[in-house]
Amino acid sequence: MLDPAIAAVRLAVREALQPFAESGATILVALSGGADSLALAAAAAHEARGLGLGIAAVTVDHGLQPGSAEVAERAAAQARGLGIPDARVARVEVGTDGGPEAAARTARYAAISRAASETGAAAVLLGHTLDDQAETVLLALARGAGAGSLQGMAPRRIDERGLAWERPLLGLRRAETRAFCAAAGIEAWEDPHNSDERFGRVRVRETVLPVLERELGPGIADALARTAEQLREDNEAFADMIDETIEDIVEHAEAGIAISVAALAANPAAIRNRIIRHVAASEFDASLTRRHTLEIARLVTDWRGQGPIDLPGFAATRRGALIVLTAR
Repeated sequence: MLDPAIAAVRLAVREALQPFAESGATILVALSGGADSLALAAAAAHEARGLGLGIAAVTVDHGLQPGSAEVAERAAAQARGLGIPDARVARVEVGTDGGPEAAARTARYAAISRAASETGAAAVLLGHTLDDQAETVLLALARGAGAGSLQGMAPRRIDERGLAWERPLLGLRRAETRAFCAAAGIEAWEDPHNSDERFGRVRVRETVLPVLERELGPGIADALARTAEQLREDNEAFADMIDETIEDIVEHAEAGIAISVAALAANPAAIRNRIIRHVAASEFDASLTRRHTLEIARLVTDWRGQGPIDLPGFAATRRGALIVLTAR
């Protein structure tokens, strides 16, 4: 009889791969050597055969820990043993922008993207679980982030090249991937960083979530994941609405872009603020804080002759019936 954990992981992976069935496409697994990604790789290798798909794997060596090269090579060797002959190691240089976690993530995703290009992959499989999703939502709450961040990680995303980034395990718990490895006789690597409380995610995992479970009752991680899913649905609906609205109320201005004051004023605050953030991100690659967003909105709702507002990468000012955003 098939172990329940193995059955659950295989089913999740099969559902993620179904859109590519019989296409002959290559699927790339992002493999760290931990239980989550090894369970993902083993299930993907099994399911790809039945769906007429090619399979490859990439392990990123960040070079941040002693012996990281050996760990990466071991993970690649395990992937080959699982039936993934093209299992490669990508070594990266991790910068400092945004702190160690963000810099490592940036380097990792760039390396995975390169490996996808090299292998001609149609999709990348990432081993994030429901527990990872819950941690992401809690960290976003702690930052005071908006609904866009609270929606957590998307189960599926298509990038500008048409590459699909899939997270088949978002509905499964970390305990299930560990049980998969135990049942399959796979020895997973335990990343020392996963118990290093210098990192906020580790403190959430080891301290915050257990306290919430103890004080508020079980099911907190599931509830956070459900919240993320509901917010994602809301955000997708809002995004479609914003795209339609912007076409009618935005026009090009010298060295920038202009937004109709009347149109902004006619919309409720939630829509108005989303329009402002969307324009700032798309035109100036700027991620506005709530304080910045509200300052721009005051040019509409509380106009008293204020001068230009200096913001990251651009300035905002009111000129008659327009809010004009110009690059600095």
